Amino acid sequence: MSIKNQRLAGHAFLAEMYDDGYFPDHLVDKGKAILLRLCERIETEQPADLAALYALTQAATEEFNLLEEEFDAAGSEIETAAREAIGADFWIVATAYGFTDADSEKLIATRNW
Repeated sequence: MSIKNQRLAGHAFLAEMYDDGYFPDHLVDKGKAILLRLCERIETEQPADLAALYALTQAATEEFNLLEEEFDAAGSEIETAAREAIGADFWIVATAYGFTDADSEKLIATRNW
């Protein structure tokens, strides 16, 4: 399934991480896939309120928690620059689907990074 939201269909997810050689592209690709799956879930499940949106974003955050181990094994980590890039993209996803009042911290509240 491809995402239907035109704002997100053309968005360069995790661009800052791709631009930084510290982050292996194959792992950034996995992070991008997490965000794309989040978009697909939002479009499929159509969360009715912030609580439902947070359940979806926090599940995606858990996937990033697991991915952190792979970054560590590759000599990288989800550190400040990565946290900011990932958090910003979660915010962009939320607002693109109309959740402009979402709390950026609650979107990724389950993060370990």
